[in-house]
Amino acid sequence: MDFQVFLFFALLILGFILLVKGADWLVTGATSLAKKLDISELAIGLTIVAFGTSAPEMVVNVFAGISKHDEVVFGNVFGSNVMNTLLVLGISGLIYPTTVQGRTVWLEIPFSLLGALLILFFVNDQFIYGSESTILSRWEGIIGFLFFCGFLYYVANNLREETISEVERIEVFKLPKTILLLILGAGGLAVGGRLTVNYAVDIAYYFNLSEKLIGLTIIAIGTSLPELATCVIASLKSRSDIAVGNIVGSNIFNLLLVLPVSAIVSKLNYNESLNLDMGIFMLGTILLFAFTFTNRIRKINRWEAATFLLMFIAYFTYLWIRQ
Repeated sequence: MDFQVFLFFALLILGFILLVKGADWLVTGATSLAKKLDISELAIGLTIVAFGTSAPEMVVNVFAGISKHDEVVFGNVFGSNVMNTLLVLGISGLIYPTTVQGRTVWLEIPFSLLGALLILFFVNDQFIYGSESTILSRWEGIIGFLFFCGFLYYVANNLREETISEVERIEVFKLPKTILLLILGAGGLAVGGRLTVNYAVDIAYYFNLSEKLIGLTIIAIGTSLPELATCVIASLKSRSDIAVGNIVGSNIFNLLLVLPVSAIVSKLNYNESLNLDMGIFMLGTILLFAFTFTNRIRKINRWEAATFLLMFIAYFTYLWIRQ
C-alpha cells in the first residue's frame, strides 16, 4: 500500500473519530445549555439528544448530497440499517440473548418497516409512475420528516421515563465550558463529515469501486460504530433489553430523519439497484419480528443471532462479488 492510500484511510478514520466525538460534544454542550435555560428534560431528550444520535449519519449525508455523491447518501442509510439489524444484533445476541420489549414488537418494528416502504415508494418513480428519472425530492423529504415527527410524538407519550433518565445523566457545566463543547462539537462534525465524504470517495476512485459500494460498506460501518459499541456494552452488562430498542430506533431515525433532511437540503438521484439492499434490511427486520414469537419470553436466542450474522456475512460477500 503506497503512502497516498495510507493517507486516505488515515484521514477517513480521523473523519469517523471527529464525527463520533463531535456529536457527543455537541449533545453534551447543547443539553447543558438547555438545562441552564430551564428547558424541560423531555423536550431536551426529544430534540437535542434524539437528533444528536443521528448527527454523524446526517452530516455525512448532507455533505455527500451537496457534493452530488447521491449513491453515498443512500448507501450510508441503507448500509447502516443492514449493519444495525444483522451485524449489531447478531453480535449482541451471541454475547447475551436479547430481550425484545412488547412496544418494540408491536409499534417500533412495524414503524421501521412503514418507513422503509415509504422511502421505496418515493424513490421508485420509474417503476410506479413511468417517470424518466428516479429521485427523492424535497417535497418527499418533507413528508418523510413529518412521519418522523409522528414517531417523536410516540416517543413523547410512550418512552417519557427513558427519555428523561437519559437526559438526567448529562452533567450541567459552567457557561465557558458549555460554549467550548458546542464549538468543538459543531467543528468536529463539520470537519469529520467533510473528511469522511472526501476520502471515502477518493478511496473509491483509487480502487475503481463504486460510490454505492463505499457508502454501503466503509461509510455505513464507520457511522454504525456508536450503535455497535452501545449494544455490545449493554449485552456484556446483561442489559440486552435496551439493545433492540436502540437499534430499531436508530433505523427509524436513518430512514425518516437522516434521509429526508438530506433530500430537503438537495434532491437526491436514486439508483434502483439499491432496492435489493433495502430489501435485505426489510427481510432482517421481518425476521426480527418473527423471532420474537419463537419462545414465550420474546428473546432473540444465540441461534437466531447467529442467523443474523450469517446473513450479514453472505450479504457483505455478495456486495463485493456484485462490484
